Amino acid sequence: MEGNPLNTSHPHRFSIVTAAQVDAVLRGREQETGQVIEEAYRLHGAGDTVNPPSAFLRFVDRPDARIIALPASLGGAAGVDGIKWISSVPANPAAGLPRASAVILLNDQATGRPVACLEGSLISAARTAASAVLAAGRLSAHRPRPRRLGVIGAGLIARQVVRHLTADGWDFDATRVYDTSAERAADLAAELAAVPAMGVATAASDAAGVLRESDLVLVATVAGEPHLTDPRDLAHGPLVLHLSLRDFAPEVLRGAVNVVDDVDHALREGTSLQLAAQRFGTSGLVAGTLHDTLTGTLRVRDAGPVVFSPFGLGVLDLALAAHVLARVRAAGDDTVIEDFLPHRP
Repeated sequence: MEGNPLNTSHPHRFSIVTAAQVDAVLRGREQETGQVIEEAYRLHGAGDTVNPPSAFLRFVDRPDARIIALPASLGGAAGVDGIKWISSVPANPAAGLPRASAVILLNDQATGRPVACLEGSLISAARTAASAVLAAGRLSAHRPRPRRLGVIGAGLIARQVVRHLTADGWDFDATRVYDTSAERAADLAAELAAVPAMGVATAASDAAGVLRESDLVLVATVAGEPHLTDPRDLAHGPLVLHLSLRDFAPEVLRGAVNVVDDVDHALREGTSLQLAAQRFGTSGLVAGTLHDTLTGTLRVRDAGPVVFSPFGLGVLDLALAAHVLARVRAAGDDTVIEDFLPHRP
C-alpha cells in the first residue's frame, strides 16, 4: 500500500480524480489491488478500523433503486477517514447507463477536512473483485482446486472478478454464464471464450444448471430476494462467491460452510444470511470471517458447499481510494482546486 497521500503543505488543497484516472491506476495492476485489499482486511481484523453499518436510502416511488452511504475510518499507513456514496438503479442499463455510480470522499484524519473526491464505482468494483479472489484463494487452499467456473449475473462485477482471477493465475477447463438477459449472457460468454484461462466458455439457459455444473461459482446479480432455492444444487460441494448477498434461500445456506467479511454487517439488510438466521438461528450458521482465513484461525477442509458472502466494507473502499489518490498525485495528474475550502474559521 502507498504511504499516506493526504499529507500536504497546502491545507486548502482539494483533488478531483476521474473515472479514467482511476482506471489507469487499477487496470493491469490487479495483484497490487489485491495486496491493498488484503492489508485492509488485516487492519480491520486487528481492530484498526471503524466501520459503522451502511445507511440505505430507499424510495417509495422507486422501490428497486437505492443509494448507500458507507462511512469508515482506516488506520495503518494510509490513515484516512471518508465515505462512499453509491447508487444502484437497475433500470439504467436499458437507458445505456451503468447500474451503479458512486463517489468517494476522503478526509484528513488530523484536521477532518475533505481532501479529495474520487469516482467510486470503479474503485468499488475493483475492491469487490479483489475481495472475492482473495476469498477464493484462501477458501480453496485446503480443498481441490476448482476447474469449472460458473457465473450468474453478467455485469460489471462479473467482468472485474474474472479479470482479477486471471491476473491471480486461475485457469479453468470450462466456464458457464447465466443472466436473466440471454443477450448479456451470450455477450459475456463470447468475451470469455477469447480468454484462454477461461477454457470453453458458453452461455447457460438457467442458473440452477450453472450451480450444478461448476466447482467455483460467482453470483453477482441485482436480485432483491432469494431465487436459488434448491439445496441439491450445491450437493456436489462447490465454492460460491455470493457477492450479491440475496440470491439464496435460507435452507440452501443452512447446509453450507458460510464465511463472511464481517459477521455484524452480513446479518442485516435482508441478506440471505439474515433470513437464514431468522429462520434457523445464528448458532453455527457462520463458520468465520475472511480475516480468520488470513490468520489461519479458519481452514476450510469440508467437502460440502462453501459460501462466501461479503457485505462490503467501507474500509476497503477507503484503502483503495487512498492508494489511487497517492498514485495520481505522485504523477501530478489530479485536478486540484486550491480554494475549495474556506481559509479561516
